[in-house]
Amino acid sequence: MFDWDDLRHFAALAYEGSLSAAARRLRVEHATVSRRVAALEAAVGVKLVDRRSGRYVLTPDGNRVAEYARRIEAEAFAIERVALACKEDVAAEVSVSAPPVIATSLIGPRLQLLKESYPHLRLRLLGESRTVSLPRREADIALRLTRPDDMSLVMRKVGTITYGLYASSEYLASRREEDFEFIAFDESLDDVPQQVWLKKLAGERPIVFRTNDLAIQCTAAQAHVGIAALPGFVGCSYGLQRADLQKASISRDVWLTFHRDLRDNFAVASVAGFLADCLRPERTENQTAA
Repeated sequence: MFDWDDLRHFAALAYEGSLSAAARRLRVEHATVSRRVAALEAAVGVKLVDRRSGRYVLTPDGNRVAEYARRIEAEAFAIERVALACKEDVAAEVSVSAPPVIATSLIGPRLQLLKESYPHLRLRLLGESRTVSLPRREADIALRLTRPDDMSLVMRKVGTITYGLYASSEYLASRREEDFEFIAFDESLDDVPQQVWLKKLAGERPIVFRTNDLAIQCTAAQAHVGIAALPGFVGCSYGLQRADLQKASISRDVWLTFHRDLRDNFAVASVAGFLADCLRPERTENQTAA
């Protein structure tokens, strides 16, 4: 009989497509995933993956086993959700995935209020830009900037983040509008709405600095490098000035979502209420005019 934990590691590899991605999802070393998959192969006596120049490719037998593994894993996650949903108090750990800017600027500063209200609750807050899988229990609750389309999820709009153009006051005072230069995300994020909007406003004017991190954009703007598209509450917190370029702004809705199996769980409901309060309009929209 094979080890169920070996099957879990193989399922992650099959789902993610690479050792490194599977290791990140399971929060283990990639060598652990490799060892577990090899142990599963030895136990079942079937070659599940071809190892080609550092890449792992599922064999036909591996693909068949992966289908069964996904079903077993889905049922295991369902059992975990049922177990969490049955808990009637807040003496539980609730994991939340949120975009880093929301986790850092809107949730983090208010964590003491959550602790005072629910001292026995344990919160795991993950600041990440990727879309986590709630059915796979990569988190219990997620805040997203796009509306989910998975009908197994409970979802509600809890706020709106308004982006404006921000730069240092020295930068704006020293340049004419036609001479503005811009700060943007790197090419991996070219399709996010605020990046598309920034590039449209920039037109032929140059993007002189790119990064994959919003905080680095802010420090670059502080250093007079150029103009960045930032949430209003972030621009204000870095002491930046709103660039009145065509009075431009763009808004993105924030959606709170969790699996419907957890809708009656008191701990999840308590954290969801706290998160909604963190996204109240006066904490986001109304600061963009600064």
